[in-house]
Amino acid sequence: MSELKFEECLARLEQIVAALESGNLPLEESLKVFEEGVALARHCGRYLEDAERRIEMLAKDDAGALTTRPFAAPADEEL
Repeated sequence: MSELKFEECLARLEQIVAALESGNLPLEESLKVFEEGVALARHCGRYLEDAERRIEMLAKDDAGALTTRPFAAPADEEL
């Protein structure tokens, strides 16, 4: 699973949610895809935590020294 990209994990999670919401899967198959979904969600969470750490590590202070600080988008930019 570690070689999966974030976008691939997210797409698979969306497929799993749709399959579970349809209610058409047998119980055993529902449990199997649910377990896969939990693993994918954890993987995505770790990926996002790593990305946040990378952003914090790359932040520089006014003197040009690298410091850690939370990322905040400029007020004039909309996401």
